[in-house]
Order: sequence, then C-alpha cells, then structure tokens
Amino acid sequence: MLTIVGFVVVLMCVFGGYILAGGKIGIILAALPFELMIIGGSAVGTLVMANSAHGMKHVLAGFGKILKGGRFKKADYIDLLSLLYYLVRLASTKGSMALEPHIEKPQESAAFNKFPKIAADHHAVTLICDYLRMVGMNADDPHQIEDVFARELKKMLTEELHPAHALQKVADALPALGIVAAVMGVIKTMASITEPPPVLGKMIGSALVGTFLGVLLAYGLMGPLSSRLAGVVEEEMKYYEVIRAVLVAHLHGNAPQVAVETGRKMAPTEHMPSFQELEEALQNLKIT
Repeated sequence: MLTIVGFVVVLMCVFGGYILAGGKIGIILAALPFELMIIGGSAVGTLVMANSAHGMKHVLAGFGKILKGGRFKKADYIDLLSLLYYLVRLASTKGSMALEPHIEKPQESAAFNKFPKIAADHHAVTLICDYLRMVGMNADDPHQIEDVFARELKKMLTEELHPAHALQKVADALPALGIVAAVMGVIKTMASITEPPPVLGKMIGSALVGTFLGVLLAYGLMGPLSSRLAGVVEEEMKYYEVIRAVLVAHLHGNAPQVAVETGRKMAPTEHMPSFQELEEALQNLKIT
C-alpha cells in the first residue's frame, strides 16, 4: 500500500508543480499515449528478451511481493522457533533416529501439521528436513554444516533477488529509451520544418515528453520498485537464517532453549518475538 501511496505522491508533485508553474498539461497529455507505447513497450520487450520464461514468472510474482510486503510476521517466527524447539528437543532426548518419522514424511508429521504455514513453505520444510537428515547420517560437524547451510542460503538469496535485478536493469534502460522516443519526435518535427513556430513549438514539446517520461519512469517508478522488492526478499531470507542458527547451535551441543534463543536473535527486529513471548509459546507447545 505504501508503494502505491508513494507513487501517487510522486505524480502529484511532478505534475502539480508543473501546472502551478504555468505549464500547459495539454501538450503532455496529447503525447503521453504514444510515448508510453514507445517507451513502455520497449521496456517490456527488453525485459522479455533478457529473461527466460521461468524468470518472467518470477518477475511477475515479485510485483505481488512489492505490494504485500514480507510474508513473515512475529507470529510466523514464533511458530518456526516452536517447531524447531520441538525437533531439537526430540533429537536431544531421544536421539536423531526419533526425528526420522518427521523428516522423511513431513506431510504426515504431527509437528509440521501443527504449523500449516510452515508445512506449505517448500524452502523451510526442505531446509529443516535436509539438514536434520544429514545429522542422522553422522554429518554432525557444526562448522561443516554451517558452511554448507550458508552457501545454500546465499544461492537462495541470489535466485530470489533475480526479479529485483531484472527490474533495476529496466530502470537503467528507461532513460535511454526515453531519448529514443525523443529523437523520433525530433525527426518527426524536422520533417515538418516548414510549419509556423507555434506548431513547431508544440511538436518539439511533444518530443521532449519522451525524455521526461523515460527519466520519470526510471527514477520515480522502476528504481524504487526494484529497491522495495530487494528489501522484501532480504527480509524474508532472515526467516531461513533462523533455521540455520537454531540447527547449528543444536549441533554445537547447546540446550534446545539456548538453540532457539540463538535463532530468535536472527529475526528482523520489527518481527522478533520477545524472550517472554517465545517462552510462553514453548510452554504451551503441545504436539502429540
């Protein structure tokens, strides 16, 4: 919502200031549809050329993230820490083999089913199950696990940032595409050089709309959208960092309560549950 509000403010300030300064909005409105077709259509075309079909789907999904913001709130971090606490406590008290029913068939696990949002998150389930499975295979060196985990999270971050990078590349191209539109307007004007000055003035003004629109779309729309999307992705990755922190702390021999406290500290400050909130959730944790 704030993204939309911000863009409306940009438009109001740009066009409002122009009108209040005595500018004639009619020239811009008359040229706008054609300039948008040239610049916007070219921008979409460059985006399609630069990405695969999967990449385009990823970019389109990114617009949803921009509007909705991060998926994970405080309650989601409490749920994740509660699930991880249950699993590491089970491993500490009954051994790694006790985890097998949960990590081999998470869709049938009472632990995962208690937290449906986690169960529906492919990345979270895969990370939890894969690394607990590695522990069961005697790959219990915490430094090795942490290194592998960190590299996988880095790969995930790179892949998830692809839409933001794609939008930024479009933003970088838009001023040049605006110049293309402006040059085409100048060519059109030169073809009518015999027209009287008032007519030529309007034609030159229309041509300059292309440069104006390219810069406005680049720095007033696509650039901020790219930055917003990157921020959302980086915030969401903290959720998976919590998984890494808890499991690595567990492998270092820490008690389950200490392991989840280590993970709690990895949550974004805005969504980080307090020590008391998490403790209360763990005390009320009932998984049969």
